[in-house]
Amino acid sequence: MGNEDQFKAMVRKCRKAGVKVYVDAVINHMTGQGHTSYGGVDYTPYHYEDYGPSDFHFTTGECPSSDGGIQDFNNKLQVFKCNLVGLEDLRTETDEVQAQLAAYLNKLIGYGVSGFRVDAAKHIGQDDLDAIYSRLNKTKDGVKPYWALEVFGGSPGILSPEAFTRSGDVLGLDAAKQIQAAFKSYPDAHIGSIATLEVFGKGSGLTASKKTLSFVTNHDTDRNPGEYLGHKDGARFILANEWLLASGYGSPQIYSSFEWETRDDSPPARSNGLITDADCSSDAWTCDHRNRGIVAMVKWHNYVGKAKRANFYTDDANVIAFSKDSKGWAAFNNGTADKQIHVRTGLPAGTYCDIIHDTNPGTGCTGPTVAVDSSGFTTVTVSSRDAVAFTRADRTNQN
Repeated sequence: MGNEDQFKAMVRKCRKAGVKVYVDAVINHMTGQGHTSYGGVDYTPYHYEDYGPSDFHFTTGECPSSDGGIQDFNNKLQVFKCNLVGLEDLRTETDEVQAQLAAYLNKLIGYGVSGFRVDAAKHIGQDDLDAIYSRLNKTKDGVKPYWALEVFGGSPGILSPEAFTRSGDVLGLDAAKQIQAAFKSYPDAHIGSIATLEVFGKGSGLTASKKTLSFVTNHDTDRNPGEYLGHKDGARFILANEWLLASGYGSPQIYSSFEWETRDDSPPARSNGLITDADCSSDAWTCDHRNRGIVAMVKWHNYVGKAKRANFYTDDANVIAFSKDSKGWAAFNNGTADKQIHVRTGLPAGTYCDIIHDTNPGTGCTGPTVAVDSSGFTTVTVSSRDAVAFTRADRTNQN
């Protein structure tokens, strides 16, 4: 975690490479308990360079709970005006705090940042979020910044994720729980049933696809095995990410983690506590974004675009397959045994490269191929905890 100049240089380099940067913006609160922050910086609670006691709900007496924290997550005033797990809740409804936060976000936009994942957005509230967003400039892409809100489910009415979609996209936390329930997770011995994913999204009680930042796991949920999938789930975790990219639900996000033993473990760090550079040659970092199958399905996802799902097949247990109109086809096997299927692909006759297992993409097909007959059918074996996928662009020859 570098300094401001290094951050600016990173954003410039990323934009030059065609990679947009989205910042995890912590704007609901300042820090929590104690007097020492990241990197050994001392501080006094509720006293900062830009904020003082008059800028916090607790110190102005506006939190209605007995201890200043959220005691009831279904209580609107407590959720919006009390400290979340000890974190000092800012008075985001005031003009002074909104101006300070917007100035910070606009500085980042000026550096080339394209949007924000808004931490603890549920505890800011829709009105304050809308007011802050209205103060933001356009990005260097010429549009208003992407605005994805962290809103955990489980609360009613105005506190629900659906109620926050008026103020931006929301994180697909409930969707990630449904994905885990279908694929199951480490060390659970149950296999799961991805046949249930025939219905997913708004039809299964989730927020609308166009208003959701979707994922299998993120930096919070990776440490909650049994509730969410995480990198420790191995092949099932990779398969779930491949499926999400094919599904078309939301704006999909891939998360790369680091190895940990307990949920409070730090990322790899130096002796002074500062995190090391991520190193994909090290076993300490997972670098799942470089997994061959995930990289292939990112390309698959981008190629099929908004094409509609068709030709859905399931064995009613743990194998599913579908096409996206006539642009792409994919099959997924979350079972413990290989499965041969005979299905309609929706694609024209020909021989297609299975991009999941293409060992050297871009140099001609160096992996297995799949034959599609004149009726658009194929017979293919999908290995256990694995996938097969191709698009029209992956046809190597016509039959």
